[in-house]
Amino acid sequence: MPSEQRQRGLKRMSEVYGFDLPNLTDDPFFEVTVDHLFGDIWNRPGLSMRDRRLLLLGAIVAQGHSEIAEIQVGAALRNGELDADQLREIAVFLAHYVGWPAATKLDGVIRKTLAKDKKK
Repeated sequence: MPSEQRQRGLKRMSEVYGFDLPNLTDDPFFEVTVDHLFGDIWNRPGLSMRDRRLLLLGAIVAQGHSEIAEIQVGAALRNGELDADQLREIAVFLAHYVGWPAATKLDGVIRKTLAKDKKK
């Protein structure tokens, strides 16, 4: 049986990503990610899931990780944290702070994710 911290981390990780993840054992990186990042950091008081998602999107876009942004945009839509108009506005806003190329990638990710959503 996983520890209370592992259970809390797996639950939050599932909420963040919008799908269940397996409980990997004997994987130090996974253990730190689940137990500390999702078990502790994502469960701290003071910020909502939406607040954390907005911060995460800004950080990801600033670092140029559009492949990770795709996961986060999809999860934000599935979880009802952000809608299509808000996501588009985030791309416009971030263009002025992280640069047009990075925001253009995010805009492409948003368009792609919204198109996939319409097909469902």
